[in-house]
Amino acid sequence: MAAKFEVKTTADDRFMFNLKAANGQVILTSQTYATRQGVLEGIDSVRRHAAENSNYDRRTGSDGSPYFVMVANNAVEIGRSEMYSSSAAVENGIASVKANAPDAEVADANA
Repeated sequence: MAAKFEVKTTADDRFMFNLKAANGQVILTSQTYATRQGVLEGIDSVRRHAAENSNYDRRTGSDGSPYFVMVANNAVEIGRSEMYSSSAAVENGIASVKANAPDAEVADANA
């Protein structure tokens, strides 16, 4: 299975995506968008910004768990990771986004 951006409709009829690695693990989750076009533009933004290390904001959750937020050049959040067990795991997650996002196909999770 190849990496993919899985687009789905939320319960309130908005749109969001998960970037899934080839093993099916979610490596990045988007905000919600009002339109399908908006979510597709969000995916394009992830593809365009994936390679740059400066687009990853490494953070720590209130419970001390590290995670990262992917931001565009204008500092707007594009997506965020799950909570990780270590800083090394965060770096592996970022490496996975960098490796998978540029060529990941778009799939409809509601189909």
